[in-house]
Amino acid sequence: MGNGTQLGRVRGLGAGGGAIVHHWWLQRVTAVGSLILVLWFVISLVRLPSLDYASAVMWVRQPIVAVPLCLLIVSVFWHFRLGVQVMLEDYLHGSKRVIAMLALNFYTVSLAAMALFSVLKVALSAAAN
Repeated sequence: MGNGTQLGRVRGLGAGGGAIVHHWWLQRVTAVGSLILVLWFVISLVRLPSLDYASAVMWVRQPIVAVPLCLLIVSVFWHFRLGVQVMLEDYLHGSKRVIAMLALNFYTVSLAAMALFSVLKVALSAAAN
């Protein structure tokens, strides 16, 4: 086995052209971001006076809450997609992999969009009297 081209050795890129390292870093960054945001989410929920519907709606309507909630949704779904992508690439081959990746992308984007829409609908809705 060779070490790749001379240019590749100089740049420090392997056979994947740095894509594997990029994917690995994205998984770590989204994991840390999700961990921080989940801790914020749990602490915020514990600090609420009650967990009834009215309190939750008033809590989500605050911009200081709605923005981190949207970031949490994006981070968790992105991390989920990256992890499942690695699993699919390792265990599926040929057309099955392509179909599974398309299904994964559709599933992830549609669920993330529904979650973001739900948060934004509550956050941007007018206060009901």
